Amino acid sequence: MTTTRRLVAWLIVGWLATVAGGARAESIVLASTTSVQDSGLLEHILPAFTAATGIDVRVLAQGSGQALATAARGDADLVLVHDPEAEDRFVKEGHGTDRRQVAWNDFVIVGPAGDPAHIGGGHDAQAALKAIAAAHAPFVSRGDKSGTDALEKRLWRAVGLRPSTADGDKWYRDIGGGMGAALNAAAGMSAYTLTDRGTWLSFANKADLKIMIEGDPGLLNRYDVILLDPAKHPQARHEAARRLRDWLISPTGQSAIGAYAVRGEQLFHPSAAAPK
Repeated sequence: MTTTRRLVAWLIVGWLATVAGGARAESIVLASTTSVQDSGLLEHILPAFTAATGIDVRVLAQGSGQALATAARGDADLVLVHDPEAEDRFVKEGHGTDRRQVAWNDFVIVGPAGDPAHIGGGHDAQAALKAIAAAHAPFVSRGDKSGTDALEKRLWRAVGLRPSTADGDKWYRDIGGGMGAALNAAAGMSAYTLTDRGTWLSFANKADLKIMIEGDPGLLNRYDVILLDPAKHPQARHEAARRLRDWLISPTGQSAIGAYAVRGEQLFHPSAAAPK
């Protein structure tokens, strides 16, 4: 083969490699609260986004606090969480920008059918926690710095209580785990726990657990997506992350979120329908 032909051959091989490389699906990392993963929502909606854009989404499901910390370290391209106070700190510290609400549901307190604290049918979460503490009825806490855990701690503080396994409150069980683990523990111990409604509805191992408290305005649960600030996180895949954010808040994404149901129950509501 002449030198010219060899050069042309190498150029063709290089061009084909470039085309093949460009055709590979782009990938981004979404640091997400466990509830939108454990409930099955992300598994339901993300394939539609990938099919429309060619962008593959790898989900790191963690408690909201851990997800925000992961993004702050530069190990994710955007976050989807539900802890307003932690989100405020994340943005104020310069890690995040352009926070948008994408969905909402609510929290409920579930407990054993025997209801030893006599809270069933109520709508006041703070009063329910006071009754649980007074009865020394078993209560499972996630204890994992998640959005659910943060809300639970705020509710206890609001009634002047700080239960702790370390302080000898044997009725209070801090498991340091996700929502599914907390519900499994509550089912096994016949204990109360705080859960988002989406995970509760999709949870199969309910045993004799029932919803005891619901409808408290203080239990509203909003989910936000936050882009990383390019100034502090130049390594993030900002354009692809923005495309996912835009899809989630678009009519197509919102419709996909609202359409997700388990056993006929809608687990999440589109952000446009959020209570004011």
